[in-house]
Amino acid sequence: MIAFYLSILVVIFMVAYAGVEGTMRLFVYMDLELRYFVIKLRMWRMKKQLEKELGIPSKKFTEDYYNGRGD
Repeated sequence: MIAFYLSILVVIFMVAYAGVEGTMRLFVYMDLELRYFVIKLRMWRMKKQLEKELGIPSKKFTEDYYNGRGD
């Protein structure tokens, strides 16, 4: 129950600091990042399966994920 109250308190402080629009932009950004990660994970699984079928050596997911984003 404490975690729920703490979460509500954080959201209230975010609205007080950045306003409703700024807070919503943050939630939209987090949603897009999560969806992007899921898509990248699915692409990596398809790539892994294709490499396995073709007999090509594969890389780790973190190497593909971070190198593809330019981070």
